Amino acid sequence: MKLMLGIRDRMLLAALLPVALVALGLVAALMALHVNDLQTTHQQRLRSVAQQVAVASRLGLAAQDRDQLNAVASSALRERELRAVTILNFDGRVLASEGQPVASVRPAVTHLAGQQWDAAAERDVLVQPVWAMRVWPEHLDEQALTMGVRVPGLLGYVRLEFADNWLAERRNEALLAGAAVALVGMLIGGLLALRLARGFIEPVVRMSRMVKPIGDGDLSVREPESSHTPLRELQLGLNQMVQGLEVGRDQLEQRVAEATRVLRAKMDEAEQATLAKSRFLAAATHDLRQPAHALGMFVERLRQLTHDTQAMQVLGNLEASVQSMQELLDALLDISRFNANAVPVQVHPFALNELFDKLRSAMGSAARDKGLRLRIRPTGAWLMTDAGQLQRILLNLVGNALAYTPRGTVLVSCRLLSGGSLARIQVWDSGIGIAPEHHEAVFKDYFQVDNPARSNSKGLGLGLHIVDLTARLLGMSVQLRSNLGCGSRFTIDVPLAKSGMVAPVQLPPESLPLPMPRGLVAMVLEDDRLSREAVASLLGGWGFEVRSAESLAVALQLIEDQGSPDVLVSDYRLADWVNGMDAVRQLRAAANRPIPACLMSGTRTPALVQAARDVGLTLLQKPVRPAKLRALVHRLVLEPGLAQKGDEDSEEGGAAI
Repeated sequence: MKLMLGIRDRMLLAALLPVALVALGLVAALMALHVNDLQTTHQQRLRSVAQQVAVASRLGLAAQDRDQLNAVASSALRERELRAVTILNFDGRVLASEGQPVASVRPAVTHLAGQQWDAAAERDVLVQPVWAMRVWPEHLDEQALTMGVRVPGLLGYVRLEFADNWLAERRNEALLAGAAVALVGMLIGGLLALRLARGFIEPVVRMSRMVKPIGDGDLSVREPESSHTPLRELQLGLNQMVQGLEVGRDQLEQRVAEATRVLRAKMDEAEQATLAKSRFLAAATHDLRQPAHALGMFVERLRQLTHDTQAMQVLGNLEASVQSMQELLDALLDISRFNANAVPVQVHPFALNELFDKLRSAMGSAARDKGLRLRIRPTGAWLMTDAGQLQRILLNLVGNALAYTPRGTVLVSCRLLSGGSLARIQVWDSGIGIAPEHHEAVFKDYFQVDNPARSNSKGLGLGLHIVDLTARLLGMSVQLRSNLGCGSRFTIDVPLAKSGMVAPVQLPPESLPLPMPRGLVAMVLEDDRLSREAVASLLGGWGFEVRSAESLAVALQLIEDQGSPDVLVSDYRLADWVNGMDAVRQLRAAANRPIPACLMSGTRTPALVQAARDVGLTLLQKPVRPAKLRALVHRLVLEPGLAQKGDEDSEEGGAAI
């Protein structure tokens, strides 16, 4: 509504303004002429009255008859606007006066009539000389008059005072008449302009009303076309524009629908590919871990045997290859678990110095082998986060620093930030450094600096990626400061625990050689032949009498025939759709005692770990590192209580398993 009124008002203003200006100009010009004529007429009338009074007073002045002169003055006052009449003799002496003379103007001694405006009294003052008959002013000596000499034939003067009312009234009447004429002219002109502009305004208003529906997406509106309007071309153009927009919109909608259909098909394909990849990874993870697990066990068993120097070198290379393959599988599994949001977080207070001790023990030998100094400064800080996940971060950062530092020092330190709510942990190295343009890329998967040949000795390019994922999982961020040739510094800020909070912290145990009691019986329940033989061989090398079973039925038969074992090592996924937890439960029931047991699985999820703990079992992830298996079996046979409560010492946080 506002838009329509605005257009109409402007159109009317555009039509009326020229008419108003022309009318006002004409009226002003006519008024100026009329007022000038009124002023001229008024002056002529005043002079005529003055001359008449002068003629009437001639005889009285000649006879010096005051009564006659008073009668003439009184008779003259009948003229309108005449307010005072004064008759004077030739030397300026007043002989008669009527009315109310207030003007201060004095008559000049001249033979000519004079007129002067008295501003103080607001009156016109006319002075008319009175001459004797047959005496003409043209024949008089002007110099004699100005010198005050008695002029022959000059009888005296008549002074008249006129008010300006008549002229003012006539001027006001003229102004009112002019205003009326102007108003009538503007009205007539406005009506004519409105009539002429109506054919222009109405189409404009209609077209303006089309704007809002078009803006709202309604492209079906059209402007009625008329051959009697000067805006016909504009109407045609507007209708063609709206029609073009409608066609374009329809085509765009068709393209969007087609693109959406294609995109949905692509998304379905991507989802199917993702599901297929997930199924493949799930199967491949389990299937790949089985031979890797068996290979690791066989290599460890080979190490227990006596070999010559050449065979030991081959065995060392084989062990390094197996370890590299296991690290790759662990890293890939870690990333897949992060992507699936399957990494549990257990926040609790712990002493950071205990984690530093574990870090020093785990990485010290690697630093010494490379000729580097690993300095870890002691600290008394207590942190509030997941200890295992933080250990994973520091293990990867220190391992990365050792890999890319040819000589010098790797430093791990901690200091409290101002405010007392955060502890800043930093890992410094004197290595090759990282160019600023690579600071973001190093946290991507499979990116490595200065390793174009993809040497396994420098890792797989997943360590910093796992660090970044783990830090994000804990609600933290890792900051990097480095440059080429200047070493690197990684920083992470960790929340501090409240003062006085103390809790036991379970960190991954170290791989220490433990003496194993002799004469104990171990049962291996595994449906994969290579894995079963590898674990059995390794347990046999540790001094156990080993009984192997490829299924639950065989294991039950062995217990029935030979009695219960001292420790049970079982795979989780067994033949005939039997899981390891059910198998352990049935074997314990058959033995009529809680056999110390542990599980191994190529697939590890938080739900599966928790389910194993709920039944008092520890779940180890394949490929199981022999040192981890040895430490766990040692604890099971020496501390049977673990068989009841389960081992809370999990491999979360990057434990070497």
